[in-house]
Amino acid sequence: MESPSPYYSLVAYVTGPLGQFVEELGRELEPGLGHLPAHLTILPPRLLAGAEHEAVEQIESVCRTVEPFEITLGEVETFMPVTPTVFIRVAHAAYRLRELHDRLNTAALHFHEPWPYMPHLTILRCQQAEPTQRASDLARQRWADFRASRRITVERLTFVRQRRDLAWEDVAPVQLGRRMAPAVC
Repeated sequence: MESPSPYYSLVAYVTGPLGQFVEELGRELEPGLGHLPAHLTILPPRLLAGAEHEAVEQIESVCRTVEPFEITLGEVETFMPVTPTVFIRVAHAAYRLRELHDRLNTAALHFHEPWPYMPHLTILRCQQAEPTQRASDLARQRWADFRASRRITVERLTFVRQRRDLAWEDVAPVQLGRRMAPAVC
């Protein structure tokens, strides 16, 4: 029996105090869940319309033309009642992530997404709707107390693939912007 095609996504990992805050908060809110590293989703999970290597080439080609940029995070929200997800909305420069999403959602990466793309930093996707409100209330309290920077420089993306055990694995890191060739002396 042939195994089903894997899902792929494109993310920007968030590190430092902000990434640590989101990861720890997710574990506090739902201790039993396996959590992904903190990340901004550029392309939500999708089946590919082409081969994996074509998708990687497409991402590299587009990302060479996009210089690194900074975004600022806003408030904690949920996608309820559509999905039981708690997230932090991108408040400033969300349009940069939307433009990148739209440029990439073509050719090998094209996918008809069931919901409009909204730039965000996921804190947690609950298993059921009921605990989502409690989780979002606590996340709002913790976020209000967070004193480190709420800015993220987006300069590197990672193409990821979902494994059979539903965990995600990195396929290819991709830098934004043009890289100058070293000078020849």
